[in-house]
Amino acid sequence: MAGNDNPGNFANRPKEEVQNIASKGGQASHNSGFANMDPDKQREIASKGGQASGGSFEPGSEKAKQAGQKGGSK
Repeated sequence: MAGNDNPGNFANRPKEEVQNIASKGGQASHNSGFANMDPDKQREIASKGGQASGGSFEPGSEKAKQAGQKGGSK
């Protein structure tokens, strides 16, 4: 088996550190993302109704139609 130097492995961390992480009960380990944005910025993005993401396809393109058809079939 490989060495025990993987800090991502809880077995290789100090007990106190593991308890501290566990006490957060699944809370995000970072303070970024939509939920932590300024409420005004959230409203601005939400008001665009998904247009802010850019999407993967040009609206009305043949590629978008094919993807839609593929996604609608099983």
